[in-house]
Amino acid sequence: MITVAIVDDLKEIREGLQLLIDSSTGFSCLDAYGNAEDAIIGLQRSIPDVVLMDINLPGLSGIEAVGQLKDKCPGIQFIMSTVYEDDSKIFDSLKAGASGYLVKKTTPDKLLEAITEVYKGGSPMSTNIARRVISSFRMNDPLNKVNILTQKEKEILKALSQGLRLKEIAAEMHVGMETVRTHTRHIYEKLQVQSRTEALNKVFGKR
Repeated sequence: MITVAIVDDLKEIREGLQLLIDSSTGFSCLDAYGNAEDAIIGLQRSIPDVVLMDINLPGLSGIEAVGQLKDKCPGIQFIMSTVYEDDSKIFDSLKAGASGYLVKKTTPDKLLEAITEVYKGGSPMSTNIARRVISSFRMNDPLNKVNILTQKEKEILKALSQGLRLKEIAAEMHVGMETVRTHTRHIYEKLQVQSRTEALNKVFGKR
């Protein structure tokens, strides 16, 4: 059972998402909040697996809330749910600790897939947003942290940014799983991180 919490200031959206999650096999909605301040308090008690976090909240923004909660509850995975496809908000969200970024027009089945994916360690993003992230992957920028990686490691990091699982990367690159694991381990070592999310935050954080 994947436990989920919702943070959105619009009541109809909160109730719709709550109904979707509770009526779907394998999911349970623990909490729903209308603002970041209440969420910061409540989520530290309930510790859901995944939080759907709206960006445009009254008071503290969703990005600020994720930044605070990620320090207090590192095990919670955050998916930003928003109408925005703004580059600065995308990268600010990743930098704050979000693992995914979806637009609100995402279909219910895709939303449930994204929750499952982030629960399993992926980084789901809407197609247009993923394209923007990848297009900002400036390999030739001398200040870019990925220049310490080999070409193969860069390719794998790109695939990781698309939310692909290791076995999917292995199949796409026509290499063995152990090869992908080795390259991934080297990526983490070179970037001095412990996970996919930390690697993406380090590379895609504002420069």
